[in-house]
Amino acid sequence: MKIIINLLIIFVTVGLFAGSVYADDVDQFGTYTSAQFREYWYNHGAEISRFTLQQMRYGEIHEGDAVLVFVTEELNPALQVKADYPGPQNVPILKLNAVRKFFTGIYPYSIMTSVFTPLDVLKYPLPLKITSSAQEWCGHVYTQINLSDDEYRVRVHSYFEKEGDRDFTINNYVPEDAIWTRMRIAPNNLPRGEFFMIPGTVYARLAHRPLRPQKAVAALDAVTLKSLEGRPMVRYEIVFPAEQRTLRIYLEKEFPYRIQQWEESYRGLAATGAKAMTTRAIRTHTIMDAYWQHHGNRDRGLLEQLGLNARELGGD
Repeated sequence: MKIIINLLIIFVTVGLFAGSVYADDVDQFGTYTSAQFREYWYNHGAEISRFTLQQMRYGEIHEGDAVLVFVTEELNPALQVKADYPGPQNVPILKLNAVRKFFTGIYPYSIMTSVFTPLDVLKYPLPLKITSSAQEWCGHVYTQINLSDDEYRVRVHSYFEKEGDRDFTINNYVPEDAIWTRMRIAPNNLPRGEFFMIPGTVYARLAHRPLRPQKAVAALDAVTLKSLEGRPMVRYEIVFPAEQRTLRIYLEKEFPYRIQQWEESYRGLAATGAKAMTTRAIRTHTIMDAYWQHHGNRDRGLLEQLGLNARELGGD
């Protein structure tokens, strides 16, 4: 398969991200074969991982759950939606659906981000589409980012007056949301050094920040921690100096590069004291499953394998 062959080439290709700088003195990730990739991503459904979540919000830490769902599928490039029928025009992608659920006092938050990243990173070095939504009792917010030629088109719908319904474009710098799928496909091509990055859609929503590219500094470091499966890990860290914000993601050094935990630190809203706090998520369960085939009441036992209850809101 041409796509799989190109995946093997990317490990010796650099500069796929605009403005990226790659350090020479950092250990590299292990590579994989096309057979390994097919076996893991095409024969067992989706990779579904549950994380314990400690989410910063309103000057406090709130307990909850995060779920990362990675799955391969085909995208209709003209419409940038999942293709209903196979065809040569479709683009094979690795999709991430990242979900967070937690309560703040009496009311719940439900946040979901979807990232659509082509497997052929030589032809498509950036995600074609990113969407993000947040629902809570005050209302909901939806953001959609579509790649069009050399820019991203952004549409934001919000119940906040100052954010409102907006439609604008931004330069096609590296989206922060792209990092999560890039790690799983081509971790050796993660941007390092100093570059410009479009901040994450969840951060922009919770911090009420515009989706405006800003300077970022990234590095890759070895750590002594092990993954849930007992495998060696590394830490990928991104610092945003202007926002005094840091994102750290810990992942396996060898294929399939499973993400074990992440931490995000920044100052909260001024109304809640603007103190620096940290959101943390640690992986506790992972299963491979064609979840779209398991939608009956009899299938709820699979939630126990993920450490979730029937409401997908953790707890005993």
